[in-house]
Amino acid sequence: MRKLSISKGLAVALAIALPSAALANEELMKLQKDPNYWVMPGGNFWQWRYSELKQINNQNAQKMQAAWTFSTGVLRGHEGGPLVLPPSATGLKGDTLFVHAAFPNNVFAIDLDTLEVLWEYIPKQDYNETVPVMCCDTVNRGLAYGDGKILLQQADTTLVALDAKGERNDKGELTGNGKVVWSVKNGADIPPEKGGPYGPKKGMTNTQAPHVIKDKVFTGCAGAEFGVRCWLAAYNLKDGSLAWRAFSMGPDEDVLIDPEKTTELGKPVGKDSSLKTWCTKEEGWEWNKGGECKERSDQWKIGGGSTWGWWPYDKELNLIYYGSGNPGTWNPVVRPGDNKWSMTVWARDVDTGMAKWVYQMTPHDEWDYDGINEMVLVDMKVKGKDRKALVHFDRNGFAYTLDRVSGELLVAEKYDPAVNWASHVDMKTGRPQVVKEKSTHQAGEDVNTKGICPAALGSKDQQPVAYSPRTGLFYVPGNHVCMSYEPVSGGEYTAGQPYVNAVLNMYPAGAVCQDCPNNNAEKNNLGVFTAWDAGEGKIVWTIPERFSVWSGVLATAGDVVFYGTLEGYIKAVDAKSGKLLWKFKTPSGIIGNINTWSHKGKQYVGVLSGVGGWAGIGMAAGLEKPEEGLGAVGAYKGLSAVTRLGGVLSVFSLPEGQ
Repeated sequence: MRKLSISKGLAVALAIALPSAALANEELMKLQKDPNYWVMPGGNFWQWRYSELKQINNQNAQKMQAAWTFSTGVLRGHEGGPLVLPPSATGLKGDTLFVHAAFPNNVFAIDLDTLEVLWEYIPKQDYNETVPVMCCDTVNRGLAYGDGKILLQQADTTLVALDAKGERNDKGELTGNGKVVWSVKNGADIPPEKGGPYGPKKGMTNTQAPHVIKDKVFTGCAGAEFGVRCWLAAYNLKDGSLAWRAFSMGPDEDVLIDPEKTTELGKPVGKDSSLKTWCTKEEGWEWNKGGECKERSDQWKIGGGSTWGWWPYDKELNLIYYGSGNPGTWNPVVRPGDNKWSMTVWARDVDTGMAKWVYQMTPHDEWDYDGINEMVLVDMKVKGKDRKALVHFDRNGFAYTLDRVSGELLVAEKYDPAVNWASHVDMKTGRPQVVKEKSTHQAGEDVNTKGICPAALGSKDQQPVAYSPRTGLFYVPGNHVCMSYEPVSGGEYTAGQPYVNAVLNMYPAGAVCQDCPNNNAEKNNLGVFTAWDAGEGKIVWTIPERFSVWSGVLATAGDVVFYGTLEGYIKAVDAKSGKLLWKFKTPSGIIGNINTWSHKGKQYVGVLSGVGGWAGIGMAAGLEKPEEGLGAVGAYKGLSAVTRLGGVLSVFSLPEGQ
């Protein structure tokens, strides 16, 4: 009895010592192991987008049928996917699905027993202030959960924590409304000497899903096309207070870099590792080789480096991994230097924000190859050796496998054969070897460089891959698109105004790479779905698609892989062979992520349809000129013949008795 009493007392003492938010990480660690639920954007902390559910498998997937649908009431691009949580997490009576909408970012809590809306949160945002400075549609990439809270990052930079139970009246009954626990304006506290305060008036918005890790909520920043110097921020889950913020470029103290301890490819980055790579002219720095500026510029102050991807977490290493985007202004001529630390893979300490290691993939970006795409953590064999790996499919068309402990570069290979802006990546320096004829900087201002592959939207954009531990393969939703790119002279920076200074046109990669093995018969496909071996850096199989594959992928223990197309098809293919098993035409083009869960013993697969995003911006925003939508409108003009605007969650299952 005495022993039991002491243990019980210790448990109580620990509960008192640790705030409830500190236990959120342990709750999520436990919940992510239950395949009946989908509790975080990537399915688990390692961003696998894989489920152990196998009621639906490669033998019966062809029997799938629509189970139910839900309209968000918003007709714009719908990215991200729903969360499904148990009553032990939410305090509600039963299993609950939480789903979001594009701007104005409504949040719905849906009872999976009755399919009734338990509560809805309707944000109050200024359309005229916010939407005009959202570069690539009014998308939102979804929700996060932690400590009984549903986290939403609104477009207007407001980070909101909602009570998962919803608002209650004096009798404890649901009112149907969402209840705000706390909210904070992301970036509004930044002082003028650091470029702030930031918000839509300065061109800064948010589109990414928040991520809950330990006792913190992580959020990022969009606005490189408006000269915003972006960051990753950690807010305390308990009350929304700022824990730390790390900028993508600038002084070491802003970037949270230790000159001696932070490394790139195993070597300390040294003092002023960012500042010394923003030059006034090409002295000390050499194109395609690098070097330190002889004379530094202040261009880093409007340097971009957006952070709006999907971020994994390694508990053992206590590191969060993410990517930073393009440097400010798409005209590379006005910003000589490697422009660090844009276009970079980051490994940061979750508690302090200090960078452990960095790796810049595209020094001195000349093509808008944002490095924000997701990182996936896998313990795997790489070139025959066991590694704690990080796998990243970059917009620049190279798939990288790195050691996530040290940042060592292990594999860097093209995952679309059309890629031609660089011949290869030097494995010693980590630097891509740029083909001069595809350099927009070398061509110069007001010169149109043609036939660059991939286009600015990349061989893959933010749409996340899936990894199956059963096959050891990564499943990559891709673009097969090339472009013409003209840096435009002039165009001085004005806060809150577009700071792009480039004109683009996009077209099928088959027009440039006519012998590419992932072309369709007509050589006009804009999309491709790829199975990739990250240990060897090789394509296993590909499926050409008429339009870009802009959905997040799902892999399952049933050896089925799901993805969606811009025409609106959700497709199921065999994980080993890529054979088509089933498809269904949803109400609109799919740019959402496909998630799965089980309810009352039945497996469901759900996806948001609602055409939009960068590839679908022409339809979503009513644009017509080929060069509009940052060059995407011309390439995707055929979408209007196959789909229309929408905003519907479509849910599928096997027939009763199957």
